[in-house]
Amino acid sequence: MRQPDIEIYLKDEDVDHKAITAWLSTALGPCSEWKQKGQTWKCSAGDIPVTWVPKAVGKWNSLFLESDQTPWDDDIACARAAFAALGVEVRCAPGTWVEDDGEDDADRWIRVSADGEQEIVWRTS
Repeated sequence: MRQPDIEIYLKDEDVDHKAITAWLSTALGPCSEWKQKGQTWKCSAGDIPVTWVPKAVGKWNSLFLESDQTPWDDDIACARAAFAALGVEVRCAPGTWVEDDGEDDADRWIRVSADGEQEIVWRTS
């Protein structure tokens, strides 16, 4: 089932902002100019609103695509594509998480890296 939006986390020390823009432009369509509001950066890639939050969780940057019209059905598919295009470690939730799912499930994440794909426990709070 297609998720209503996509959110992935990219490791800070390995990510290049220009590479992100180039990847989004190729995958979704031309990127508008990034506009900063506080700690958040926003643009549109094609018709998709994009939010970038540097160091959203420690050294990890959040990339949030506010649409269900991306080429990816879910966060994991996007994480795989990001890793393939950028060569940086990417983390994402294994599916759509809501508070009713409980705190234990909130710490379940998928890591996509040079070591492959694996489920991990990542305590983000």
